[in-house]
Amino acid sequence: MDYSKVFTSAIDRLHAEGRYRVFIDILRNKGKFPNARCFAGHNGPKPITVWCSNDYLAMGQHPAVIGAMEEALHDVGAGSGGTRNIGGNTHYHIDLEHELADLHGKQGALLFTSGYVSNEATLSTMAKILPGCIIYSDELNHASMIAGIRHSGCVKRVFRHNDLAHLEELLAADDPALPKLIAFESVYSMDGDVAPIHAICDLADKYNALTYLDEVHAVGMYGARGGGISERDEAAHRLTIIEGTLGKAFGVMGGYIAADRQIIDVIRSYAPGFIFTTSLSPVLVSGALASVRHLKASSEERDAQQAAAARLKAMMREAGLPVMDTTTHIVPLMVGDPVKAKKISDILLAEYGVYVQPINYPTVPRGTERLRFTPGPAHDEAMMAELVAALSEIWGRLELELKKAA
Repeated sequence: MDYSKVFTSAIDRLHAEGRYRVFIDILRNKGKFPNARCFAGHNGPKPITVWCSNDYLAMGQHPAVIGAMEEALHDVGAGSGGTRNIGGNTHYHIDLEHELADLHGKQGALLFTSGYVSNEATLSTMAKILPGCIIYSDELNHASMIAGIRHSGCVKRVFRHNDLAHLEELLAADDPALPKLIAFESVYSMDGDVAPIHAICDLADKYNALTYLDEVHAVGMYGARGGGISERDEAAHRLTIIEGTLGKAFGVMGGYIAADRQIIDVIRSYAPGFIFTTSLSPVLVSGALASVRHLKASSEERDAQQAAAARLKAMMREAGLPVMDTTTHIVPLMVGDPVKAKKISDILLAEYGVYVQPINYPTVPRGTERLRFTPGPAHDEAMMAELVAALSEIWGRLELELKKAA
């Protein structure tokens, strides 16, 4: 076996399909987001504007968050010291779990090292604990949810995206005595659409199913206190488990679930992804705690971000750019070709100092490749005008179609 040849061939396939991923070399400018410095291919750092960060509200730059992290660093040091069971449980962890449980109106919460781990560990453990469990999964669920379902070894039913009739058809066809769990997201981050949470909960009630809602792209962003779409739609009390992240709108790092005490205790006691992982550094937990508390009390960041997203969509639409119609903070610009999406991204960075990553398969289906913009509170109208002008020029240069608004 020529191992090197196999590895080379695997990478060559990605290049041939136009979906080889290149990681940018940048540093953000503290307190001045979305301004950053790019180091790749330049003699020294080049100023750029970041348009694709999942730090949606720039909370990773907020003085209260940075101050809390600095205070924790000087109070307890850098690392956590181990797993939660062995040395890695701190008062910061306990405080944050109380805040997250309160945010979602649940009895308890449990921290993980990332949103990916919280999804994979919780879904795989839940299905293993429930004998004969069937999981009903939206076809556009995140890779971490799919991994958790696969690792559980349970029976999986995939329903068409947000298709209630198809979901009910699947539920009705299975043995009523078997345990069931419906897994879905609130905001789907690539298309920017929203799940019908109440309608899915109605089906869960009808067929005696549990519900698992991934709110990673919605926590901090929606609801009076940042509890997500489930808070905005007054549906949190109907959901069995709400999962979220601390690495997007909250601006730090980590994942979590919120549920009743019994479920939290089961996951805490049985999930390998929780039990055998070094816990989050108390420095990170302290920063997340400050962010959650701030966004519970302040809607200023949410309102500014929503206004920025609406403004950018309108400007793109007016310019004839193929912006997808969404009701959320996600601004996807459809390209439909992986090579062209990468080319547009490269030109934006090299010639215009604009950073936005192309989104290719397997993150999105082939033929739906796109650029995904996430304007934040600090992206002003002048930045947007420069971006739209750059995109319009590149669209013409590459002979892509523009559709002027009527």
